[in-house]
Amino acid sequence: MKKTWVKLVLASSIDGRIAYPEGGKTQLGQDGDRFVLEESLAWSDGILIGGQTLRDHQSVCIIKNQHLIKKRVLEGKTEQPISLVASNQIDFPINWLFFKQPIQRWLLQKKNNDNKSNMPIGFNNRIFLKLKWRDSLDDLYKKGFSKIVLLGGAKLISSFLQEDLINELQITITPHLLG
Repeated sequence: MKKTWVKLVLASSIDGRIAYPEGGKTQLGQDGDRFVLEESLAWSDGILIGGQTLRDHQSVCIIKNQHLIKKRVLEGKTEQPISLVASNQIDFPINWLFFKQPIQRWLLQKKNNDNKSNMPIGFNNRIFLKLKWRDSLDDLYKKGFSKIVLLGGAKLISSFLQEDLINELQITITPHLLG
């Protein structure tokens, strides 16, 4: 059976950190690094981030390079991959840049008694996760996600590593110290 290909894309400081120890927004890399990131986004069907990463950045990476956007459209894809946010907490203020970006937004969350039947404001779709990410990826594959770029955060990446679900690693080492 085919499965979803997961590419973990990270930018790391020279001291091995992907974020400041106290958390918050981290921008690592230069223009060339940004282009390589956008190439991965253009390749993908979806971008997967954790809820805390969204809270830290209040937006998601989008493709800005017009050549890459045109290439996606010629391949029959939307201009931007779908943004998949894995979070059980849905306290995302609608005034964040994320909700103004030209993207589809899907919420991935565990099903429990607290889930309301209404779609959370600002999201186009909601998927209830299975107990294991492996099973959730099978569900996403059935919905057309054969290539996912995993952008963070640490908790989400850790859960994918524990289930051995990372097929490819794209890492940029930058000459910064964060730790």
